[in-house]
Amino acid sequence: MEKKVSYNFESCADRQTTNAEKYALREALFGTKDVLPAWVADMDIETPDFVLRALKKRLEHPVIGYEEIPQSAYDAQIEWMKVHHGVAFRQEDMFYSHSVVASIHTAITAFSEEGEGVIVQTPVYPPFFHSITELGRKVVKNPLKQNDDGKYSFDIEDLEAKIESDTKLLLLCSPHNPVGRVWLKEELEALLEVCERHNIIVFADEIHSDLVFAPHKHTPFVSLNAAANERTLTAIGPGKTFNMAGFAISNVAIRDAALRERFEIAYKKVHYAQGATLSHVAFENAYREGKKWHRELLEHLWKNYMLLENFTKKYEKYIKITPLEATYLAWIDCRGMQMSNKALQRFFIEKAKLGLNPGLAFGREGSGFMRLNFAVSTTMMHEIIARLESAFAGFQDEKQAK
Repeated sequence: MEKKVSYNFESCADRQTTNAEKYALREALFGTKDVLPAWVADMDIETPDFVLRALKKRLEHPVIGYEEIPQSAYDAQIEWMKVHHGVAFRQEDMFYSHSVVASIHTAITAFSEEGEGVIVQTPVYPPFFHSITELGRKVVKNPLKQNDDGKYSFDIEDLEAKIESDTKLLLLCSPHNPVGRVWLKEELEALLEVCERHNIIVFADEIHSDLVFAPHKHTPFVSLNAAANERTLTAIGPGKTFNMAGFAISNVAIRDAALRERFEIAYKKVHYAQGATLSHVAFENAYREGKKWHRELLEHLWKNYMLLENFTKKYEKYIKITPLEATYLAWIDCRGMQMSNKALQRFFIEKAKLGLNPGLAFGREGSGFMRLNFAVSTTMMHEIIARLESAFAGFQDEKQAK
């Protein structure tokens, strides 16, 4: 029976007393420490207490040495994926990785040669295209289309036009970061049909798959049909869901044996090993005990998003929020402010005193946008809204005075 516990997301411990990336890098990135950081995708929400309790218990044993990831940890993740996403993996399908970005590098190495093409669908998480160029491959850009309602969709016609004989791999972001889409099954099937016809492997980054808001439902790409099963690598893990990025643990799940063999050749050249002992403990307990926390987290995140959406409606002449279906990353269209990208970033730093991701970092298609991480406590969310209100009230007054 599920325990009747309610979790508190009202406040969060002060992360400035740690070496938290989003705080430690403020001056380097924004030129000042006087900004509230709402950029890098971890949460200013405390990691679940049941994860921390499990770690404390493990630390009662005085030896922290090399350890294998236990079968019970894989079992917990496999059960989570089956219950929450209707997809069945086996332990033999799984490859440990300390990060999705490392997994992307390995996949690019395994399924392409230098100079060959890898598809990205921009605007997208920057390491997608950085990984391609760092490994000497060719970036094949298949930009998403933005519809009149602000939502994005695949541009299948453009994809067909961009594919060449040396295009070998597609990096799929599902759900999508930063535009917040949960791809419909029919959309994914259309993408698969093209990839199957051109013999393109799909690396599906599904690290945000647990952060989907009703009534939307995540469809794992590998679950579409037998053809998807034969060409899909799926990146999953608890880092985003349970605010555990600091444990550096995720998996690549590959159900097809031939695909696994090809991936393993590149994988073994890196020596991933088994990761950290305490990460194994955190990983297993998050999946085993996290159902209620996860549900309440989604409710909290949606309340934060609604605060942000209601704010943007007040100033919709200048900014619009892209309709959100998943993730805790708001993609804000600021083109109505009629500013250059540099001026736009200065506005948020100097007037709103917020450190956000500039949209241009996600590709040329992100010009005029900003990304805001709203996975914060209630207290911090109210502070973010107050800073935005002050900045935009002043901006509106200036515009009206001209």
